[in-house]
Amino acid sequence: MCFCTTIYLTLHYKCYLFFRGLLYFLAMRQGLYKDINDFNILSPFESVFHVPLEERKYKDINQFGEGDQAKVCVDIMHKTGAHLELSMAKDQGLSIMVSGKLDAVMKARKEIVSRLQTQASATVAIPKEHHRFVIGKNGEKLQELELKTATKIQIPRPDDPSNHIKISGTKEGLEKAKHEILLISAEQVANLVSYQLPSDRSSHLFRASWSKRMSHDLNGFSVSKRDPVCVFSQANSYTVSSVVAPSWLHRFIIGKKGQNLAKITQQMPKVHIEFTEGEDKITLEGPTKDMQMVQSQMEAIVTDLVSRMDYLEISVDPRFHRHLIGKGGANINRIKDLHKVSVRIPPDNEKSHLIRIEGDPQGVQEASKELLELASRMENERTKDLIIEQRFHRAIIGQKGEKIKDVRDKFPEVIINFPDPAAKSDIVQLRGPRNEVEKCSKFMAKMVADMVENGFFLSVPIFKQFHKNIIGKGGANIKKIREETNTRIDLPAENSNSEMIVITGKKENCEANVRTFLISLSLTKPCFHSMEVSIPSKLHNSLIGSKGRFVRSIMEECGGVHIHFPTEGSGIDTVTIRGPAEEVEKAKKQLLSLAQDKVSFSLFILAKPEYHKFLIGKGGGNIRKVRDSTGARIIFPALDDEDQELITVVGTEEAVREAQKELEELIKSLDNVVEDVMNVDPKHHRYFVARRGQVLRDIADEYGGVMVSFPRSGANSDKVTLKGAKDCVEAAKKRMLEIIEDLDAQVTMECVIPQKFHRSIMGPKGSRIQGITRDHNVQIKFPERVDGPGKGGPAGKAPCCSRKCDVIVLSGRKERCEAAVEALKALVPVTTEVEVPFELHRYIIGQKGSGIRKMMDEFEVNIQVPAPELQSDIISITGLANHLDRAKEGLLERVKELTAEQEDRSLRSFKLTITVDPKYHPKIIGRKGAIITNIRTEHDVNIQFPDKNDDNQDQITITGYEHKATAARDAIQAIVDELEEMISEDITLDARVHARIIGARGKGIRKIMDEFKVDLRFPQPGAADPNQVFVTGRPELVDEAIDHLLNLEEEYVSTLVEVLQGEFTPKC
Repeated sequence: MCFCTTIYLTLHYKCYLFFRGLLYFLAMRQGLYKDINDFNILSPFESVFHVPLEERKYKDINQFGEGDQAKVCVDIMHKTGAHLELSMAKDQGLSIMVSGKLDAVMKARKEIVSRLQTQASATVAIPKEHHRFVIGKNGEKLQELELKTATKIQIPRPDDPSNHIKISGTKEGLEKAKHEILLISAEQVANLVSYQLPSDRSSHLFRASWSKRMSHDLNGFSVSKRDPVCVFSQANSYTVSSVVAPSWLHRFIIGKKGQNLAKITQQMPKVHIEFTEGEDKITLEGPTKDMQMVQSQMEAIVTDLVSRMDYLEISVDPRFHRHLIGKGGANINRIKDLHKVSVRIPPDNEKSHLIRIEGDPQGVQEASKELLELASRMENERTKDLIIEQRFHRAIIGQKGEKIKDVRDKFPEVIINFPDPAAKSDIVQLRGPRNEVEKCSKFMAKMVADMVENGFFLSVPIFKQFHKNIIGKGGANIKKIREETNTRIDLPAENSNSEMIVITGKKENCEANVRTFLISLSLTKPCFHSMEVSIPSKLHNSLIGSKGRFVRSIMEECGGVHIHFPTEGSGIDTVTIRGPAEEVEKAKKQLLSLAQDKVSFSLFILAKPEYHKFLIGKGGGNIRKVRDSTGARIIFPALDDEDQELITVVGTEEAVREAQKELEELIKSLDNVVEDVMNVDPKHHRYFVARRGQVLRDIADEYGGVMVSFPRSGANSDKVTLKGAKDCVEAAKKRMLEIIEDLDAQVTMECVIPQKFHRSIMGPKGSRIQGITRDHNVQIKFPERVDGPGKGGPAGKAPCCSRKCDVIVLSGRKERCEAAVEALKALVPVTTEVEVPFELHRYIIGQKGSGIRKMMDEFEVNIQVPAPELQSDIISITGLANHLDRAKEGLLERVKELTAEQEDRSLRSFKLTITVDPKYHPKIIGRKGAIITNIRTEHDVNIQFPDKNDDNQDQITITGYEHKATAARDAIQAIVDELEEMISEDITLDARVHARIIGARGKGIRKIMDEFKVDLRFPQPGAADPNQVFVTGRPELVDEAIDHLLNLEEEYVSTLVEVLQGEFTPKC
């Protein structure tokens, strides 16, 4: 502001300076508040603070980014909603960039100062009557001042005569707060002065009215108490200014995590630099003495960035934005890194077409070009939905995505999207260039068609015990079937109860080849039989029954035979029955009998599931009586049936009615609940209630849910109560007496087997010992394991001669225990030795032990190969006695195979060499190795050409069987003889026609070479004679080829001349 030096009032010079300073800063402050009011509170706001090392509250450098300081920053962000970024300066000071809404930034600034910076305090004295103006209405002015300066301001209470205001905070905040308070006080003084600035800009007339009282006291503010020049000086020590900078350059000026600004704030920590989005200026605020340097540095940075940075906005349809970004930002990040630019793609909710690119001018242009090309390509893209059944999706994708990767490699421009498996959708989406999408669509449709054709499956029931016959030794049989019939064969897991083998492939292969082959393999056992029965196809459904219940009951009753009906609607009458011969005959009689009776009547009876076992009886005895007396068939529900109470009765109406009557009487008697008591010696109580009452639960399941109650533990009673249906109670009582009889006859027997064999006897997860316990109905207890050396005696030796840890205790009936002891001894592994030549050991072991592991799994033995340093020929086999012979035979068979392979390798290692001039080597190799590959394949030999560094460049080595190596040598010699007969001639062909003769991608020259059986060599660019062409081949063929080339030259040259004449002939 410019003031007129003419003074119309006679005032003291100091008063003149005082009021001049007041008016200047009043104007400046008015402008400052105008700028702040223009800020949009909702706009993003950024501010950078610097905390010098000496003012840092947390000075442990090793804790930067962690510890208390990091926790404070996180707490400030949560509390204020602002975002903080910290960086460490070289002087170990902190630079903190705060961004967010204006009010959040101000709150965060206050928190930073109070919690991360050490505090200082100061006082400022202003007239008591000016305190209320510092406080403001409802304390708003004071709160604003504290936020702005990040300090704590304490004003004396009205009844306190003190005029000193206490300020606490950082040194920088103290100075700023003092400046603001003095400025507020100066405003109140200025309110008593009236002034006018004339419109004439050449001079300002300063006018003031001053009361006589003012020289002594101005509204209670004594001028004599405070020098006006001092007030002006303090007010003038703080300055606010701005630097013009395009808003899009702000983030480049700030730098990554505020690094660029940190360099400035480290030098001038008292200067605050503030950015506001959308405004083309940067606000600077700080001490006057520092402002000039900071402003010049900022202007230099802005000038530099403007000179070397540019931006460009391109328009792209918003529907393509996510494709430009790419998966996980892959596309856009690649463009940013490649061209060193920044790209802003608007979010979806803005629905804006404009994409902004900022950075180096050249990079901006290249990035915009690439983005527009991508967008243009997407506009030409097509999206197509393929309907592919979800069951095929996994097969198309392949294991670990291998198959779909091949498809994507074949069509790299097409994006293939499969639906989420949880969505259960059949739609596969293809996106890409129209032609490529069509090709990919046809390719995938063909893949699906092949899968559908090869997706036919057939389930063949084969008895579980014959599955290993189908697999064959080392999987040889199953492998042979798969290869010969081109099908996939899946067998059930060993621990599965299923007997179904699933065959997948083409329908004709499954039905005609595989099923017949599998059945023939299963018939290798003499006890196994297969029979075909002719039953009219119209009766098949009634014999199968609802959900297969009827035929399943026949199969279960006849020892688990397999009955196979032809496909419904095929019109075939043949029904196949397979299984043990006796059971097959039994099932045949039942089927023919039921077909003759023309079973067509059925009804349902309801009975509690717990009654079913009792109705069936032990071994099916009860239900067999009913069926034999009535002729009806009774079918109980399977475990997977929904209604477990439903019993189906099938047969003639008369037989069904009679069976219904008998069953209902049985069920009625079961509903008649009675209670009975029996005496059981207390010493046996524990056996019944042990293992959470497992024995009692088994009795309840078997005998219609009978409830058995034993007296409480400690009660001296032998009374046991049974409650349930009368017949069930009687049967349960009988069974319990049988158990008690067994317990009374129980003995304890010891079997001595060295501890080292116990694990082998138990088998995987105790399976072997469980089998012995179940088969012989005994209890077996193994001793606790004792670590450490010890010699165990032979199995079965007297207990007095053995260690305690070798004694296995058996409990049960004497005869059963004796049988179980023999079974245990049979499980003790024995060892045998086989002599195998040492040089074959590594082949028996196989790659990473695969060979020996395969043999051990197949024969269920342990095979021990001696260490290489022993040079021993003895291999030890340890296992069960009945497994050793098979294992030994298998090992010797493998030795025989390896010996034969060794002899074969020796025969195949025959070598011979042939001398051939190196100039003929390329001709022998042929185009892309076609000729030499053909010779190698035809004669089954290896042909090695000399390396570049070999001394004998004319020697070709052939390795293989002697007769085949000789034949390959003769084939190579024949090629050489033919090449030696060839001649090479050079002709002059006009260089202008070379391209025409060669043709697109060499198509023309290849046609001539194939037609005339010659080789053509055209000159390289820069050759001494660009017209010289070499023709190599048989003499007669070379002449024909040269004539053809010269004719082509003449034809092309004449055409060229005519064209040139036509271009230069003047037009009329």
